[in-house]
Amino acid sequence: MAADRTGGARRRPGRGAACTALGVVLLAGCASMPDNGDLRDVESTPRQETGVRVFAMPPADGAGPGEIMQGFLEALTSDDPEYDTARKYLSPDAANAWRPERSTTVLVNGPSLETDCRPGGREETNSVTCVLAGTKVATVDDQQAYQPAAGPYRKKLHLTKNPKSGQWRIDGLPDGVVMGKSDFQRNYTSVDKYYFASNTAVGAGGEPVTVADPVVVRSKVDAMTQMVRSLLTGPTTWLEPVVRSSFPTGTALQKDVSGLAPDDQNKVTVPLNLKASRVAASKCTEMATQVLFTLRNLAPTLQSVELQGAGGDRLCELTGERAESAAWHGSAKRPEYLYFLDGKHRVVRMPTGSTGTGAVPVPGPLGETGKVLQSVAVSRDERTAAGVADQGRSLYVASLASGGSLGDAVVTSAGTKPADRLTTPSWDARGDLWVADRDPHRARVFVLEQGVADPEQVAVPDLSGQIKDARVAADGARIALVVEKDGKQSLLIGRIQRDDGTGQGISVDGLRPAAPDLEEVSAISWAGDSRLLVVGQEQGGVQQMRYVQVDGSTLDAPAPGALTGVKAVAASEDERVPLVAYSEDGIVRLPSGAQWQKIDKDGTAPVYPG
Repeated sequence: MAADRTGGARRRPGRGAACTALGVVLLAGCASMPDNGDLRDVESTPRQETGVRVFAMPPADGAGPGEIMQGFLEALTSDDPEYDTARKYLSPDAANAWRPERSTTVLVNGPSLETDCRPGGREETNSVTCVLAGTKVATVDDQQAYQPAAGPYRKKLHLTKNPKSGQWRIDGLPDGVVMGKSDFQRNYTSVDKYYFASNTAVGAGGEPVTVADPVVVRSKVDAMTQMVRSLLTGPTTWLEPVVRSSFPTGTALQKDVSGLAPDDQNKVTVPLNLKASRVAASKCTEMATQVLFTLRNLAPTLQSVELQGAGGDRLCELTGERAESAAWHGSAKRPEYLYFLDGKHRVVRMPTGSTGTGAVPVPGPLGETGKVLQSVAVSRDERTAAGVADQGRSLYVASLASGGSLGDAVVTSAGTKPADRLTTPSWDARGDLWVADRDPHRARVFVLEQGVADPEQVAVPDLSGQIKDARVAADGARIALVVEKDGKQSLLIGRIQRDDGTGQGISVDGLRPAAPDLEEVSAISWAGDSRLLVVGQEQGGVQQMRYVQVDGSTLDAPAPGALTGVKAVAASEDERVPLVAYSEDGIVRLPSGAQWQKIDKDGTAPVYPG
């Protein structure tokens, strides 16, 4: 449990000393708190700069119940790794039994005291019950998985006065931690850990495909060690059905390992409890790949990873360059071209690194004057494209090579108007092509294996509403859906479960919200291994463009520059590539550190490969 920090909170007369030169702040453990009165927020220290570490003060001698509550809540906003100071506010039995790592509940504001939090009648002068209340925003479970939440929060804490020492202590409290959204954003950071898509390989060498599994960790409490432990524990429950890990069951860090960090050569050494005889060279390469991609979230300049065995022997060492060739990694695949439709509805392209505005038609039938296209998608290897034509009725697939004809439509829709027909298609790393039919009388999702097989209908058993858009992730293990129900639209993420030999086919399961505060979503694009670029608006708000995490957590990344009338967006998993949008000004581009630039006033439907 912890209080919320707000930038405008007034500073209380505290007992703590601030050592800003050392980046340390001591929280006053016994700031004053009223023992009676109406519902009120528990105050906290003003929000500190990101680099400042916050430590707490232990309870003062003779502190009353209100001061004990305040000190405990303050202690939980600190960067104390094991919550040792927070436990000093608890009775010995409660301190031993309390498990803060079980969960974190995030509230809109800091928890409020619902009751007076003062001793009752004469017969209860040594006992008091405090009730903390608030409105939930999200929860984090014991796997460190974030999930948006809503509704009221209400928990009781019980305090007693030790008859011998005369000191008040908390002797009854729930497991876990609760804090306001502002404190959560200061204390935690979202980090992707990596696994491999089950039964999926790409390329001539059959490389496994990495899948990001975002979790949240305490940002200033040995984050690298936390992330390795989380990686070794295995994927989160939501992602587990569609991924695998190369670490043998029971793999863990050696006892008392902490403080993992790159050395002066930008190498991290990870001591594991494995015996060298249990680790094949190919598996060790995959394990090191998982570690390297995971830790690069925290140390972008990381060059290599060494895995050590139980006896201190080196199991294997892997460089970043080798890791990129050992596994297919979406954010490492820089697209060669940006594609869009010109004023003649042909598919045209321009190099992603170009600073000019010239685009040329692609080779093949989709670059010729013929079918009037409404949207396009280009395969990840940039050899094949799919286009939607005939006012959204028909999906065509063609090679991006000179010659050849368009052929027949591979998917058709019977929707009565364009908005009820086919969505923009998308490709995954396997080369499979995905598209949704928005026909309200027969809404469906299709996948075409390698873009050429007969379309297979994909089951979406948890769907409640009508699909308005669908974009598959590069890894082929997840898909983003825009779903409309009762006039409101939601952005949902589902996991793709493929036929495992049971004959049940392919399905999208485990749908969960990624942007619960948006009620209108007009455009989406994958923009990283676990984030999307979304155009939408909140209730009563105006159109906005922003990044969202697939688990619904808030990103620190700033939103792109304002742009009006956005109808489509294009981003790449490689975050170095400029954002592109189709707006009232036509096709526009946003290079890093610059303003939006016009590319083509008549162009529409921009896409990067995928």
